[in-house]
Amino acid sequence: MAPRAVLFDLDGTLCDTLEDIAASVNAVLAARALPPHPLAAFRRLVGDGVEQLVERSLSRARGVAASAAEVAEALPELRREYSARLLDRTRPYPGVPELLAALAARAVPRGVVSNKPHALTARMVEALLPGAGFAAVLGARPELPRKPDPAAALEAARALGVPAGEVLFLGDSDVDMRTARNAGMVPAGALWGFRDAEELRASGARVLLARPGELLALLDAP
Repeated sequence: MAPRAVLFDLDGTLCDTLEDIAASVNAVLAARALPPHPLAAFRRLVGDGVEQLVERSLSRARGVAASAAEVAEALPELRREYSARLLDRTRPYPGVPELLAALAARAVPRGVVSNKPHALTARMVEALLPGAGFAAVLGARPELPRKPDPAAALEAARALGVPAGEVLFLGDSDVDMRTARNAGMVPAGALWGFRDAEELRASGARVLLARPGELLALLDAP
């Protein structure tokens, strides 16, 4: 049966956020006289939430594991840096606005589930994807575990009014594929994002999409 609803990851799926994330992290590193990371490195550093991003970035720059105290000290700094840069270079991927318009025209229920802090997730969606008509926009919140735990995805499915088994979850990382599987949803991999086809297949992607518009054919399948 074709999926009846779609949940999207945000970073690396709907929007290319890598440059603003990299600039923010590198500002935190520079304040500690640590070397910056190249842009490509952030494709592997992101995905599991801001705490893990800070820990991985500090550890990689120092060459030794960052302590919990170092992470705790740097975390509010990164939040300030990223909040200030959130929309500097971040843009929807080509084809995403058109896909969302097509889904709206078909009245397909849709939502966003991200490990980005909730306030920043909502701010980005409102600024860059206005009128998308998402029934749920969920970022990381203290009361819910982060992806790949299925709690947020299942909450979003309830908001969409569609059983989890009839929801397609589109994302660009192993975290997203595991989230979909844990929630009993259809895992679909976005090849235009931060990770590669090998990772997406290995983590359970049932289908891989080269362009956003290819999603429409999945919804038309018998």
